[in-house]
Amino acid sequence: MSVLIVCPGKDPENWVNELKNQHPGMNIYVYPEDHDNEEVEFALCWNHPRGLFKNYPNLKVIASMGAGVDHILSDTGLPEGIKVTKVVDERLTEDMSDFVLSQVMNHIRGLHYYTKAQKQKKWDRFQYQRPKDTKIGIMGMGVLGNAVADKLHKNGFHIYGWSRTEKDCENVTSFHGKEQLEEFLQNSEILVCLLPLTKDTENILNADLFDMLPEGAYIINVARGQHLVEHDLMKMIDNGHLSGASLDVFREEPLPDEHPFWEHEKINITPHIASLTNPNSVVPQIVENYERMKEDEPLKNRVEIDKGY
Repeated sequence: MSVLIVCPGKDPENWVNELKNQHPGMNIYVYPEDHDNEEVEFALCWNHPRGLFKNYPNLKVIASMGAGVDHILSDTGLPEGIKVTKVVDERLTEDMSDFVLSQVMNHIRGLHYYTKAQKQKKWDRFQYQRPKDTKIGIMGMGVLGNAVADKLHKNGFHIYGWSRTEKDCENVTSFHGKEQLEEFLQNSEILVCLLPLTKDTENILNADLFDMLPEGAYIINVARGQHLVEHDLMKMIDNGHLSGASLDVFREEPLPDEHPFWEHEKINITPHIASLTNPNSVVPQIVENYERMKEDEPLKNRVEIDKGY
């Protein structure tokens, strides 16, 4: 029985070391080194080659190295009956909450503007907005969405949340379903996207949705680049309906040098760093699920494949 680590373009050394430290008897292979495919029953991965796992006849579990699982579920060649898990980690959750708060404060205090003004030696001031006068809409009220909502509420913001199904979240005015989307958006002066990436949510940040936001609304996308229709965002910023955006995720990463986002004065870019998985923090739950798999026990943080999260 072996574990296969698959993470093209990433250095797996820290993952291997942590797994061996916390489970000394674990036999670990790193793709694409030579190994016996029939030995592998558990895979730990990020952005694996499409169709790879069809070659493992005894594979039972595919574990994501992070909170997202779209990189797994987008593979149409997954083995039938496979179990998929995601990472749920307090450190990731806290880091995401802190990041969103920093981007919100950056926007309402105009810090992004002042950074550029400094380079131009431009002494210019404008009236800032206070948290108690700011309404924030969060799309996606899962673990991360709830944590972000709690952080923002504690800092004085008015919080509105939207999800696919009805949820009752503390200190959040909640909306759900397509029929309540417009009312939710009308209350979102700052819109934060934390949705899982599914067939229903791909391209959801588009011109039609932006048009339902209040004039001058601001977009923060920390979910997936495929949620955003990039041309629509730039068009709505350039025509003045949106005041700008903070983007941490993109359709192509790294963002190509020629991409117009780099030079857009009202788009703030960060390189997918809102919350970074730390192997030391998350390997314990990976090891626990490995043991649960061996004992045929229910897995922690298992994904509902038909829902996509």
